[in-house]
Amino acid sequence: MIPEISWGDFFAGGGLGMFPVAIDGFLLVAAALLLALRPERRLVALVVCLGLLTLASGALGTTVGLVKALHYLAKVPTERVLEIAFMAAAQALHCLVLALFAVAVALGMGAIAAFRASRGQLAA
Repeated sequence: MIPEISWGDFFAGGGLGMFPVAIDGFLLVAAALLLALRPERRLVALVVCLGLLTLASGALGTTVGLVKALHYLAKVPTERVLEIAFMAAAQALHCLVLALFAVAVALGMGAIAAFRASRGQLAA
């Protein structure tokens, strides 16, 4: 039986790695929103760096989650190893999903900033 996952469970399921991803992602989206509202060249580097930081945090959280899951998999009864391995891998991927979501939102805002800049609304 496949357990249902709610958004509250989604964050908790990702473990401690979700906190840095959420913080980095929040900063990324805030900087991208500022860029969309005031397209200034000096903000582009900040948005790019925060985007890379968010992706790195997501990848690190996912990797740590997978390593932790594989470490404890030896203690699982043989008949449930595959089931538990898939569930653990799915939960470990929550960090990467959150990071990709934040980057996708920021890219949308970046597209708005680029559109505004192309129409002559660039503020130095």
